[in-house]
Amino acid sequence: MMDDIQLIQTIERYLEGKMQPEEKAFFELQRKNVPEIDQMVVEHSMFSHQMEDFAANQRLKHNLHEVHNKLIQEGTIGESIQQNTKAKIVLLWNKYRKVTAIAAVVSGAMALAISGLVSFFAPTNKQAIQQLGQEVEKLKQGQRYQGNKINEVVSKMPVNADVRGGGTGFLIDGKGYLITNAHILKDAAFANVYNNGKEYKTKLVYIDVTKDLAVLKIDDKDFTPFKSLPYAITKHSIELGEEIFTLGYPKNEIVYNAGYLSAKTGYAGDTLSCQIQLSANPGNSGGPLLNKKGEVVGVISTKERQADGVTFAITSKYIYSLIDDIKKLDTSYQRIKLPAYSSIKNTDRVNQIKQIEDCVYMIKAYN
Repeated sequence: MMDDIQLIQTIERYLEGKMQPEEKAFFELQRKNVPEIDQMVVEHSMFSHQMEDFAANQRLKHNLHEVHNKLIQEGTIGESIQQNTKAKIVLLWNKYRKVTAIAAVVSGAMALAISGLVSFFAPTNKQAIQQLGQEVEKLKQGQRYQGNKINEVVSKMPVNADVRGGGTGFLIDGKGYLITNAHILKDAAFANVYNNGKEYKTKLVYIDVTKDLAVLKIDDKDFTPFKSLPYAITKHSIELGEEIFTLGYPKNEIVYNAGYLSAKTGYAGDTLSCQIQLSANPGNSGGPLLNKKGEVVGVISTKERQADGVTFAITSKYIYSLIDDIKKLDTSYQRIKLPAYSSIKNTDRVNQIKQIEDCVYMIKAYN
């Protein structure tokens, strides 16, 4: 395998679009088969964007100095204004001094720093990651779900209900308990779920903003409980490069996507989640992440804005801890039982999907 410097140079040529088609195809195959290379591509992309921001800040500072000096030479500003202007430039410098120092260090030792760049960026940087809850305006275009399409039909929602957002959820207990992301239900008073042309009312059981997980219970006389769920929910982690897939509602019908695990931790080393190479869009949030055995290994949550196909999922062991928290707080939920056996583990993918999709629901949140 090429050494680190050559690999970094190759990644730069790939990101800048300077590769010939044959070379690009070969590199993308390497990226798919070697998770470490894929991780370096993601990290280097994020690093490049940070350096671009730093350069823009430096240009701004330089331009301010030039304008300031020109105004002094022309006599447009006096001594008191000059002092004021200097103060503003000092404030600007102080604001970006940390970025400048970091950029200087990184530029001097890029080959050594590239493997640790993700941990540099704070996980609270909302510009870097995007939650995958469905956009409100898209949901408002069509109000009701029927036969895998949104139609103007009589709904179970109150007439004056206002759509707040939505996404995906899936059953974790055949009695009607679903798990989804907490951010889907933000500022919502209630939510309804949709599957196979049917609409069901739900009630909120529990929400954990820190884990970004929430549990809903289908509370509707038209719902028929499942005797068993086809998939298991596992506590075990998956391995780098392991194949995974998901089902969700980025549009008004269920959508399948497949990929692989590219890192065991999430954005900026977040241990709550894992990183997957998989295409995801608003609406996929809250969908199940499954391995080839038909075991749920995570819950789709966010994606990286500046790198195509980089998606994050909350690992499935936190579903277990969430249910434990619920049972401790309210003994009436002691009968929630997560599925431990996958009846589809020896089934081909097409038939796995056919059995799983009945358990995956579109969610609409209202107030």
